Amino acid sequence: MAHNQRLGAHGEELVTELIESRGMRVLDRNWRCSAGELDIVAEQDGVVVAVEVKTRNGVGYGHPATSVGRVKLGRLYRLVTLWCLEHERERSRRRIDVAAVTLRPAADPVVDYYAGVTI
Repeated sequence: MAHNQRLGAHGEELVTELIESRGMRVLDRNWRCSAGELDIVAEQDGVVVAVEVKTRNGVGYGHPATSVGRVKLGRLYRLVTLWCLEHERERSRRRIDVAAVTLRPAADPVVDYYAGVTI
């Protein structure tokens, strides 16, 4: 596994633990289709939540959340709709959350979690 893949997998694991501790139920991880991939699909109070996880070592390239712009959010909305169709959840409400994970040497990781991100 390449360094970036290990970094991303570590961030996704941290975020999975965080959202489960907040009472969300993880439905799927790394779901793929021809249109793209959803990092984490979860459910909270009947709402299907697509969680986009961005992980970086430090902030030398900026805060991880800044890499999720309008185009990426539009793609995530399409993907969560496709996930719902595939899993017979087309009537479910949907939400996009962004988790920005910053790993720091000799310190605990920082997870900034943004719920209900819109375009």
